[in-house]
Amino acid sequence: MKLLRKASLIIVLTIGFSSTYQCSSSKAVTQSFEEPNSFEVKPVVFQEWYAGIKVGGTGMNVFVPVVDKPENVTLERIYFRNLEGKLVEQGNKYFALLKNPSPYYTFEKPEKPADYPFDLNDEECVISYKENGVLKHMKIAQVHEVAGTYYENGPPTIYTPNKEVLASIDEEEE
Repeated sequence: MKLLRKASLIIVLTIGFSSTYQCSSSKAVTQSFEEPNSFEVKPVVFQEWYAGIKVGGTGMNVFVPVVDKPENVTLERIYFRNLEGKLVEQGNKYFALLKNPSPYYTFEKPEKPADYPFDLNDEECVISYKENGVLKHMKIAQVHEVAGTYYENGPPTIYTPNKEVLASIDEEEE
């Protein structure tokens, strides 16, 4: 009976210490996500790409359409499938180029870096933005995929429209 009591005490203490140890050593990031009320994000889509040159690699283009964003809000970065990228504004849309660190032609999800701040599934992304100078995070629960693309001359650059180039038709004089 004494032996049974000692064994049960050891089991209870072991369970207690292991649960306490796991809680204190857990690296899970507890991040508060904001639900912005000053602007709206339409459905976010991504497109996988691969480059046609040997060292071009693969990656994703992510498109974030935003509605009624006030001047005091700046979208900063996007976190998706263990990749991170800067959001670049063009009109009322934001774009991000997420380059896969692997030089091979593969669309496999890269390993999660040790300093990656979020634990997301493959359909989720996080957008970081500043509102009145305060950094906030918004989680998008569903990111939609569109058809992939091939870049013959290497990886794409961030899209910048060239508004200075105009096409004209010159009529020939007879």
